[in-house]
Amino acid sequence: MRYLPHTPEDIARMLRVIGAPSVEALFAHIPETLRAERPLDLGPALDEASLLAHLAELAARGRASGAEGSLSFLGGGLTPHHVPTAVDALLQRAEWYTSYTPYQPEISQGTLQAVFEFQTLVAELFGLAIANASMYDGASATAEAILMARRITGRTHAVISSGLHPHYLETAETYLSGLHPHAEQVFGAAQLDGTRGQTDPATVEAAIVAAGDGGVCCVVVQTPNYFGVVEDLAPLAEVAHRHGALLVAVTTEPVAFGALQPPGALGADIACGEGIGLASGPSLGGPGVGLFAARAEHTRSMPGRLVGETVDRDGQRGYVLTLATREQHIRREKATSNICTNQGLCALAFTIHACLLGRRGLAELAALNLAKAEYAKGLLSSLRGFSLCYSGPTFNEFALRVRGGNAAHAVDTLAGDGLFAGVALACAPDTLLVAVTEKHRKEDIERLARSLDKVCP
Repeated sequence: MRYLPHTPEDIARMLRVIGAPSVEALFAHIPETLRAERPLDLGPALDEASLLAHLAELAARGRASGAEGSLSFLGGGLTPHHVPTAVDALLQRAEWYTSYTPYQPEISQGTLQAVFEFQTLVAELFGLAIANASMYDGASATAEAILMARRITGRTHAVISSGLHPHYLETAETYLSGLHPHAEQVFGAAQLDGTRGQTDPATVEAAIVAAGDGGVCCVVVQTPNYFGVVEDLAPLAEVAHRHGALLVAVTTEPVAFGALQPPGALGADIACGEGIGLASGPSLGGPGVGLFAARAEHTRSMPGRLVGETVDRDGQRGYVLTLATREQHIRREKATSNICTNQGLCALAFTIHACLLGRRGLAELAALNLAKAEYAKGLLSSLRGFSLCYSGPTFNEFALRVRGGNAAHAVDTLAGDGLFAGVALACAPDTLLVAVTEKHRKEDIERLARSLDKVCP
């Protein structure tokens, strides 16, 4: 599509209005020696993400000689994706910026419909019947999922996979500390298989048994997990259900479900996670957009609020707060959550982007992410002295054991050159967590490989 899609008739009409005989006559004051007599050599057409990257490269030419632009492979639970400029263009319309919590549904139909669409997308993404729209971020959503499982089962303990993001675990412990002075005592650990990097069902069962009969309310598993490995949820769901517990599936990377089966199809009872990567990307740690879905029979135990579709007395479609179980709406002792706001604008950005992608677009985006990350895995693990920590399938992120055993040194050294190689794991000093998405080009990945090979002793 042309940037100025004027027809010959449009051009002729404009020339008549201004009294010019031709377009060329508009440039008569410019000497002929300064006029371009050939089309500009702009190169082949680029997609939006590539064009923005190219423009950033052109802008960087004014920097010190030899300096390369900054390049990030940071992830650790927040992988950056390209967010089309159309998302911001739609998001910044005044109807959205001036809207807030829809306490008066009769005058908040636009906001309520947007929330309803967000819930629908989240439910479809996770393969579950119902979704809410009132979570701060992935970490708080995980904590709320555990509290929900406690309400449903009447049990107190939770078994947590060691593949869960450590910040999510800390948040859950903080939430539970209001109910138990020593919150860490209500959590049992399920370990990862040392070879594949997936949660071992045997350790899940052992942790459930150790908690005592009828003590565990849920098993919490992240997929892809903190180390980027895709979990096999079906056997974990079977173990949990056999002991009367629920399976809570957590994700920090919803794009993965463009390629993977949704958690609900694999036995998860509750699914939650972080969606900011599709909404606006990293922003110094916040804000986030929490995703939360569950099976239909657990609807009334869900935290936050739920927007539903109905009809008025004339048969016209309308939207209302079908279920609002926050303490702002009902008595505190009956509330399922003390969440006092929602990330409405971030949720709207997530919704716009997801709608722009559609089912096929999400699948294509997932395939692109998978292909680029696999290329990076193969290239980096082929370097002398480097190896993958786990053999299980991964998506976007993977754990790499670095030569010399000091991942933090490599990260710090390369950061001085504007290259952020990944997250050096505190739990494993020789391990680097590398995140690769559709934003990374082949030459970016090759630059990372050359740089790591150079700085690791």
